[in-house]
Amino acid sequence: MSGNRVTKAVIPAAGLGTRFLPATKAMPKEMMPVVDKPAIQYVVEEAAAAGLSDILMITGRNKRPLEDHFDRSVELEARLKERGDLAGLELIHAATDVAAVHFVRQGDPKGLGHAILTAATFVGSEPFAVLLGDDLIDPRDAILPRMIEVQAEFGGSVIALMEVSPDEISLYGAAAIEPGTEADVVRVTSLVEKPAAAEAPSNYAVIGRYVLSPEIFEVLEKTPPGRGDEIQLTDALQVLAQRDDRGGPVHGVLFKGRRYDTGDRLNYLKTIVQIASERNDLGPEFLNWLKEFISEKR
Repeated sequence: MSGNRVTKAVIPAAGLGTRFLPATKAMPKEMMPVVDKPAIQYVVEEAAAAGLSDILMITGRNKRPLEDHFDRSVELEARLKERGDLAGLELIHAATDVAAVHFVRQGDPKGLGHAILTAATFVGSEPFAVLLGDDLIDPRDAILPRMIEVQAEFGGSVIALMEVSPDEISLYGAAAIEPGTEADVVRVTSLVEKPAAAEAPSNYAVIGRYVLSPEIFEVLEKTPPGRGDEIQLTDALQVLAQRDDRGGPVHGVLFKGRRYDTGDRLNYLKTIVQIASERNDLGPEFLNWLKEFISEKR
């Protein structure tokens, strides 16, 4: 059983975003809007809603707009106050007041495991959460609070798992699992990063939410580059999955809720349509237009 409450979150945001060129030549991928908010803001809001108000964002070169977005803009706030635009003022405060967001550069882009390793000083000796920016979890289906509960109960590390079709498993880390004592919790016995469908231990994919024990850092320090010549978090979790203490075991929480993928162009467009469709201020009019547009294209 874990004795420390999870209060800190790490959000890796150092990727180059090459799938979205030329848009990401001068703008971080994480700042691309999903309807009217940058994708990264949804992730920070999710962490804050789970009680993780102390957040470290791992960035790289050309990521300064991320810092600007979560920092105050005194001139803009003053202009909005002069105009009496209280709605606009509330919107920008939603970004600046949501949590205490700190930033550190990864330096060499050596993979997700290396990015997390740069958070060691910030994290210290407590369990912590990791949220990947390409995965947006619908607030109505929040999974982080449940993962934090499971970590408090069993200790070790906890990962979010989602069942996918066999032809999709090669896009994810795949987990071999054993049933647990609770319906939505399993014991993870091994992990493989992006296996071929025929070699996958299951169709349970690791999605971008983790609650990790601080022992992950000592393992990452000894983890050699793996797939893609990068230090893989999956490889380090594989080590912890074999332990019953010193950072282990690894449990999985099964996720069956709404998740939106912003990692490539097609899924990014789908995400915008899905989220816009369910907005009270945009959804009805947008859906009517969308139905007419589809009808005209047939």
